[in-house]
Amino acid sequence: MRPEKRSFSIQGHRTSVSLEKAFWIALKEAAAEDGITLASLINSIDRGRGDAGLSSAVRVWLLDRLKARAQVKASD
Repeated sequence: MRPEKRSFSIQGHRTSVSLEKAFWIALKEAAAEDGITLASLINSIDRGRGDAGLSSAVRVWLLDRLKARAQVKASD
């Protein structure tokens, strides 16, 4: 499974994010659930990523989101 590269404008400059198709699908679903654009979600993740690479930060963000959902379901 090869990563797909997509470009975004973040804080006035163009950058690329390389993710496998499954991550792009999950990211689009998250943006739709939150009622924001994919670009807005990428910008939000970028602001909180610290020193991590953006593609890695996106994968970790998605993992954290899934873990939080699993915890909510387990406590129900």
